[in-house]
Amino acid sequence: MGAGTLFLSNMREYETVTSPAKNAATEAFASLRHTLDSYHPLSEATWSAFRECCRYRELARHEVLYPLGEVPTTYAYVHTGVLRVYVIDEKGTEYNKHFFTEGRFPGSMTALLRREPSRFCIDALEDSAIVEIDHGGFRQLLVEREDLKLFHIHYLERHWLLDKDAREVSLVQEDAGARYRRFLREYPELATRLPQYHIASHLGITPTQLSRIRKKM
Repeated sequence: MGAGTLFLSNMREYETVTSPAKNAATEAFASLRHTLDSYHPLSEATWSAFRECCRYRELARHEVLYPLGEVPTTYAYVHTGVLRVYVIDEKGTEYNKHFFTEGRFPGSMTALLRREPSRFCIDALEDSAIVEIDHGGFRQLLVEREDLKLFHIHYLERHWLLDKDAREVSLVQEDAGARYRRFLREYPELATRLPQYHIASHLGITPTQLSRIRKKM
């Protein structure tokens, strides 16, 4: 997978890419359409308009998608791979806020809405294939397309309200062992895909603490 290779959705550039790359982009857009429809079905007209806001991109492992301190203009859809959102404190220590796997939409949403520098950094933990989505174009379509608006509502309810509330309660009320067991229930595939120090950072504990918890299980 090439680092940072972009394939825009317009047909002129699409026709210039090689067949394997074209197939990969086609699969990514099909996956995106399936995911959108799983929250609320989109009409062909809405999907066609939405696709014009998108471009296919491949990320190498450790490649930064959205740098800390820059004003983003897009968010993404993960076709394959794992991305993480993290913050860095004044000592340079990284804290993993969230992981995004296949079928999810990572982005620095507060920075996008306020058009301000992002307080988070988002990078790839694996070689990843994504679809970047222009936020301005998406927001305009939300005004125009009722079916896309309903998708947005259902996605936000599930992932930015219900999931966020559960994580905040977990951090306050559960001990480290309980938080790790919850992580394994909710993200079983990440336990084998991520280095343990990334999981420890996400749980708010040290790798040594996580190692002790795993030995007791």
